[in-house]
Amino acid sequence: MEEAQNKLAVFQEKEIRRVWYKGEWWFSIVDVIEALSESPQPSRYWNELRARMQSESGNDELFANTEKLKMKSLDGKMRGTEAANTESMFRLIQSIPSPKAEPFKQWLAKVGYERIQEIENPELAAERARQYYRALGYSEDWIAKRLQSIEIRGKLTDEWKLRDVKKGLEYAILTAEISKATFGLTPSEYVKLKDLKRENLRDHMTDLELIFTMLGETATRNEVINRDAKGFIENKAAAQEGGAAAGDALEAFEKRTGSKVVTERNFKQQIAEAKKQKELGDGKEE
Repeated sequence: MEEAQNKLAVFQEKEIRRVWYKGEWWFSIVDVIEALSESPQPSRYWNELRARMQSESGNDELFANTEKLKMKSLDGKMRGTEAANTESMFRLIQSIPSPKAEPFKQWLAKVGYERIQEIENPELAAERARQYYRALGYSEDWIAKRLQSIEIRGKLTDEWKLRDVKKGLEYAILTAEISKATFGLTPSEYVKLKDLKRENLRDHMTDLELIFTMLGETATRNEVINRDAKGFIENKAAAQEGGAAAGDALEAFEKRTGSKVVTERNFKQQIAEAKKQKELGDGKEE
């Protein structure tokens, strides 16, 4: 599923961007440096560390195993970000003096092992996601819809993959077409409306917003199959039609109920409070 390919992980309340690439996790180097060093300028720290390491012998293999991969930046756009796989990250950590180094190594190993488990047993991924959202204070009803939305998104992107739509830019354009036709907003416009930065837009959607997102993507998948769409152009037409069907349903719902589906509401305060409560709980246990 596309949604599982590029997402955040959390180490001691620090968000680490990661991408599933070449059959393993690749982590944002700058995010790891920020988590370990707590430097106010992690990019500068990395530039200086890289220059020093490149001048030393024995690091050729490390830099051969780093790549620029697309990850969501603070402005919400997907940008090339220097990343390393788990093996290379272990070597990099050795050059960062930090009392968090050992706990981070254990965290890295655990993250990699969990992904292997999830591939062998997909239900584990859903259960971990459920536990994650519970810990952030979401209701059981919302969690059920969110997990369903992940499944529906996965079915749509699987269909695109079979029909020669390219991951990355083409997926993003088709997603924007569905969103624009459904809500009157592209994802980037939606992110601005909800005052989000790096956060996942769908994690800040209300129940109704998730429902109409699922409707748009389900209608699009049905259109793709019915049209036997091949390639980007044909799938774009299907995306516009599927989104329009969901948009018509949304308009009818708003007219009937007198309430708006799209809202500025986000869950940032709820998440912050949940994290604060966890910190308080951890403190009591100590």
